[in-house]
Amino acid sequence: MTINTPNTPLAVLILAAGQGSRMKSSRPKVLHTIAGLPMISHVINTVKTLNPVHIIPILAPHMDEVIQAITPLKYVTQPKPLGTGDAVKCTLNKLKDFKGSVLVLCGDVPLITEATLSKLLATHEEHKYGITVLGMKPLDPSGYGRLIQQADGTLDRIVEHADATEKERSVSVCNSGVMVIDGNHIHKWIAQIENNNSQNEFYLVDLPLIAQKDQYTCGVVMGNVQELQGVNDRAQLAELENLWQAQKRNEIMKSGVTLQNPDTIYFSYDTKIGQDSLIGANTVFGTGVEIADHVEIKPFCHLEQVKIYSGGIIGPFARLRPGTILEKNAKIGNFVEIKNATLGENVKVNHLTYVGDADIGCGSNIGAGTITCNYDGKNKYRTTIGQDVFVGSNTVLIAPITLENGCYIGAGSTLSKDIPSDSLAVARSRTIIKENWAISKKET
Repeated sequence: MTINTPNTPLAVLILAAGQGSRMKSSRPKVLHTIAGLPMISHVINTVKTLNPVHIIPILAPHMDEVIQAITPLKYVTQPKPLGTGDAVKCTLNKLKDFKGSVLVLCGDVPLITEATLSKLLATHEEHKYGITVLGMKPLDPSGYGRLIQQADGTLDRIVEHADATEKERSVSVCNSGVMVIDGNHIHKWIAQIENNNSQNEFYLVDLPLIAQKDQYTCGVVMGNVQELQGVNDRAQLAELENLWQAQKRNEIMKSGVTLQNPDTIYFSYDTKIGQDSLIGANTVFGTGVEIADHVEIKPFCHLEQVKIYSGGIIGPFARLRPGTILEKNAKIGNFVEIKNATLGENVKVNHLTYVGDADIGCGSNIGAGTITCNYDGKNKYRTTIGQDVFVGSNTVLIAPITLENGCYIGAGSTLSKDIPSDSLAVARSRTIIKENWAISKKET
């Protein structure tokens, strides 16, 4: 069944007001990252694929960092932490005229997939359930609410672990916290949630019984427990990072990329790698990396906000920092750092070199130990190197400076003036030799 047609609009509410005290962090929990992206952004990106009419994050007061991360989405604030039911109640003014399905999920469940949510919504619409809850079967159900089902599999009620009887605790189907609510009745049903519990809070788990009073059947859809895991502490954050990385590695390899020792390679959420590329062990991809076909990244490299065209060879032990662009067949060797620089086709920077804020023309060769001095303590300047330039080892280029096409720079030179094309520049002290000086030094 097609979901989110004009007849069944969708609103998504994202619970994100939790402070995450067990994270032991000054940062709101939903801003902790998986693969370089805040958890709430993972959730938002996933639900956008469902084409909802509304996406409404629900925040606590003073969550300025979260507001910045979710911009331009509009949000609502839950003034006091009075439970999930109260959180949804805070959104009802924005849903005043909404008729459709309301999906409620958590901002700390970053691995949930479009496929799972589509299945949940399709089942909800097909059976015209009042409430449909996403269930799971964790290996250890301790602490989870239990989904108590009727003989036909429909949902009778949700029982929190602390309130469950021994028989109810033996139920293996647990509440993931994700549910769909009939938007035509959400205002009425939310108003009926009471806070007669030990926490004096309002909980969404009461909704199935409330909906049944209006003669609505409630449903259960089973999901994958791995993708429905939330994060409450740093150990769980690390566990989800590992799960995400494992999925990404498989995805990358299925796309035609070879990973040497995959478990040691870490990707960001937006990493792009072309077919027939080879990635060495212990390589880390920060955000914003785009690699074309037929590129080799040797072991122990770190890349962030980099674009590499086909035929490139990088590393081992290379660091490519933001703003780096390597055109076709560029070669970067061991212990080379590149930052905010464009290297043309067939450029070679083979070892022990720093190139920052520079443009290097096609076919140029940068010798070992060369550095571009791009910062004078106050301002940064660019180095421009033309085509087919040879820069000898241990050269210092003090920006702003231009080495024009075809020039040669002698090893050990320190240059602060532009060098014209096809010329030789040598800027180093004259060699002085004093024969037998060492012998006389030892005798004194």
